Amino acid sequence: MGYLKYKGYTGSVEYSEEDKCLYGTVQGMMKDAITYEGQTVEQLTEDFEGAVDDYLKLCEEKGIAPRKPYSGVLNVRLTPEIHSSAALAASKEGITLNAFINNAVARALGIAL
Repeated sequence: MGYLKYKGYTGSVEYSEEDKCLYGTVQGMMKDAITYEGQTVEQLTEDFEGAVDDYLKLCEEKGIAPRKPYSGVLNVRLTPEIHSSAALAASKEGITLNAFINNAVARALGIAL
């Protein structure tokens, strides 16, 4: 699956055999569904960007803040053993547990902090 990016939003690129078209949804939008479609990648991209722009315009007209796909807040469930080991490792590094987990995820994804 591919992805489109526009104004901080990421959209999927999928194919419907039944409808013989490309389609997608903006990722991470749990309460506000933003969908789009097209016959070509160019049409899909245009409809994706138009859908994001329409969403942002609607939010502005209603005087509400647009939802962001991902807030940066994530609740993670760990085993007590992993939680304890991670807290100890963070303490040894002189950083918070949150910073330790953030660094570990970034390293796993190849993202430089």
